[in-house]
Amino acid sequence: MKPSTYCTFISIILFLTACNNHKSNVPVIGFADAFEDNTIEQAKTGFIDALKAHGFDESKGTVKIIYRNAQGSIPMLTQIIRYFITENVTLIAANATLPTITAIQNTKTIPVFMMVAATPQLMKLTDAKGNMPPNLFGVGENLNYIDTSFLLIPQILHSAANKPLTVGMIFNQSEPQSVEAINRIKNLASANHIQLVSLPVNSSADVLLVTQSLLSKHIDAFFANPDNTVFASFENIVKACNEQQVPIFTSEAGLVARGAVAAFGANIYDWGHQAGEQAAAFLQAKSTKGLQWQMVKIRNRVYNPAVAKRYHLQFPPDYKPIQ
Repeated sequence: MKPSTYCTFISIILFLTACNNHKSNVPVIGFADAFEDNTIEQAKTGFIDALKAHGFDESKGTVKIIYRNAQGSIPMLTQIIRYFITENVTLIAANATLPTITAIQNTKTIPVFMMVAATPQLMKLTDAKGNMPPNLFGVGENLNYIDTSFLLIPQILHSAANKPLTVGMIFNQSEPQSVEAINRIKNLASANHIQLVSLPVNSSADVLLVTQSLLSKHIDAFFANPDNTVFASFENIVKACNEQQVPIFTSEAGLVARGAVAAFGANIYDWGHQAGEQAAAFLQAKSTKGLQWQMVKIRNRVYNPAVAKRYHLQFPPDYKPIQ
């Protein structure tokens, strides 16, 4: 081999090696969604936007994102998380409670950044001594804000003095935060002379039928609590409630644009963005030192002007119309 040819050959090898080494240094994120949903999707958008703001942009080759959606199937969700583990991803982004629980159950070493999820305590992810999983980060939410959300109903709907308001709810018994919310709201309703009617659902396929059954009990309002099954089937709930002229109040600001009349709660995009900020800090430092999971920082009071007009409802000045 001629010296010039040999040098060219070595240069190509070194170039290819450098390229491979560069690629190996690109962090890989496994992003798991529990199901298809327009509101939950906003968290993913917020998460990715936060990463881009800190230089981790898939279009520029500075990060790789493996996205998978379980389509509401828990066995598929388990397969997705295990696939991420075999791919040795840098971190797992878990969108909603069930992906977070599944990720923590399957890995103790890969950092898990949660969003649209309950606190570790509500998800029952703490050990017997109350310790958090060492690889759990991101952003969670407790149920304190639900008091404000639920008590907006009697504030806005003025009932006759001799007739207590009747509020209906549905909940998935397999979701820890939903069960906790129901128990909390039962006590809240009792203390405020509100009659609560709640019915369980097992899956999205049951939602329309169960909602119609709930409406047959002549409820004054429907309360959409933090439940992934409610998120996934919200259009069915809105359709059924509108047919019976029953307004929907909620603790999830993202549902107001989809037909609820008002909410006090986290904006789903902001929730995902906050989790993405923390994930970006981890990728920059290449260490979880100093990181811990956070509570949601931003909650909004919002109402839907079109829906409010439909039901002839007025809201306090601190409730802002959705854009």
